[in-house]
Amino acid sequence: QLVESGGGSVQAGGSLRLSCQASGNSISNYRLGWFRQAPGKEREGVAAINKYDTTIYAESVKGRFTISKDNAKNTLLLQMNSLKPEDTAMYYCAAVYKWTPPTLFTYEYDYWGQGTQVTVAS
Repeated sequence: QLVESGGGSVQAGGSLRLSCQASGNSISNYRLGWFRQAPGKEREGVAAINKYDTTIYAESVKGRFTISKDNAKNTLLLQMNSLKPEDTAMYYCAAVYKWTPPTLFTYEYDYWGQGTQVTVAS
C-alpha cells in the first residue's frame, strides 16, 4: 500500500515536499516514481528512482524537483522547489518490482497511491 502526503497550496516560487509511505513490502527492491495528473490531461511521469538510486526526471521539472527514498523509513520523497502554476495537479506515487533503469511510463507501474493535491497560485 502506498499513501501520499505533503500536498497543499503555495504561491509560485514556493516549495513543497511530498512523501509516499509504503507498507507491506520494503521499497528497497522496487522502482518508484512520482506522477501527476492535471484536470483534463493525461497522467504524466515526473520523476523516478530505482533500486540503485538511479534517477530520471521529466524535462519540465529538471533542476527544480528532487526524488529520493529513505529505505529505513520505507518512504519515497519528492522535494519540489521553484513551483510554477503549471505544476498544479494531483500527484501520485507508484511502484513496480523491477531492477531495471527507471522510466516515466505509467503503464510500467503496478502499484499506485491515492494521490495528493498540489496547487500553485500565480
